[in-house]
Amino acid sequence: MAIATPQGYRALGETTVAAFLARLPEIRDRLGGEPAAWRVREVGDGNLNLVFLVEGPEGSVCVKQALPYVRLVGESWPLGLERARFEWEALLVEHRLAPGRVPEPLHFDETLYAIVMERLAPHIIMRKGMIAATVYPNFAEQIAEFMANTLYFTSDLGMPAAQKKKLLERFAPNVELCKITEDLIFTDPYMEHERNRWTSPQLDDAARAIREDLPLKQAVALLKLKFLCEAQALVHGDLHTGSIMVTATDTRVIDPEFAFLGPIGFDVGKLMGNLLMSCASQPGHERRPGERADYQAWILRTLQELWNGFEQRFLELWRRHPEGDAFPRAHFLGPEGERALEAARRRYMRQLFEDSLGYAGTSMIRRTLGLAHNADMETIADPDRRAACERRNLALARELIVEARQFADIAAVADRARIVLAG
Repeated sequence: MAIATPQGYRALGETTVAAFLARLPEIRDRLGGEPAAWRVREVGDGNLNLVFLVEGPEGSVCVKQALPYVRLVGESWPLGLERARFEWEALLVEHRLAPGRVPEPLHFDETLYAIVMERLAPHIIMRKGMIAATVYPNFAEQIAEFMANTLYFTSDLGMPAAQKKKLLERFAPNVELCKITEDLIFTDPYMEHERNRWTSPQLDDAARAIREDLPLKQAVALLKLKFLCEAQALVHGDLHTGSIMVTATDTRVIDPEFAFLGPIGFDVGKLMGNLLMSCASQPGHERRPGERADYQAWILRTLQELWNGFEQRFLELWRRHPEGDAFPRAHFLGPEGERALEAARRRYMRQLFEDSLGYAGTSMIRRTLGLAHNADMETIADPDRRAACERRNLALARELIVEARQFADIAAVADRARIVLAG
């Protein structure tokens, strides 16, 4: 059965993208020359959308179009096109709050559900660089700044309640993509489900243990409840190393189509979990034992710099820009009031830390036992070596979820990761 689409919608192809862009004067000027000479390539390797790179004699752009189904699965899994609008709206917010950390949004087509944006070059997807053991010295500082700015200024700490409620109204309808997260991250991996897959038979016992682990499932259910209930800030919703493009000096965040108002720790934790998965995968890519020990150490240093940088920046923004309606300044006047407010800030950040560890663990488990896996592990050709890495990844993930309160700080997380991932 054909999937119904709005009138005028059609999936673009390499032969039709140029004609679409030629109707947009600013984009045509940006590319230069005649549309017939523009070079168009479809490069989408994600789970949902079409992505085209278009090069002209004067410049280039990227075009991203929503398909009316999940590209990873096919037309048997229909998916609404409105996700492109949520991505466009999120890009606008992120570009305003963290300029230079996302591609510049240029145009949104209401009929084709297509976004035209700055093409990032010579950037590559960070996950690919990490599989090749590439060091990114500026990443931790830049991503911490992006997270702190976008999450603080869309929270009730940095935004008046009336504006926050309007923001919530804009993104609350993004229910289909939230449902994907709710199912694929918090539900499916902890039960028998046709969408689940893992390295079998090597991890059959590990998958069974996860399904039978009631303390783990209880902790995951509480994290899911937070995801459903806590509209703390506008979260990216899919912030991981596959949604980040990098060079040696520059970090850009892409693909915010899962954006909604949710728990801040979900964004921070998802990224932390992907760094830890990359760390766990490194022995599987070694040609000689221990060859990537230094790179694993860099990842764990980056993990610490990321959290510490985020916490420092977030607190700095809270002290300098308390424009939200939470924690009224009139309640905390004088030196004693400031000390009490600072103590409240520290408690808030501690809860964010524990939330982030839990969400890191859920991301690590879903990418091992659920539907969509990470190339970090999937590109390890030998299934026995891959499964050994994945088993250690699962062990660390469980600790992060069930024992989040036991970690004093991010240094303790890195120390434990060194032990668990060493096997």
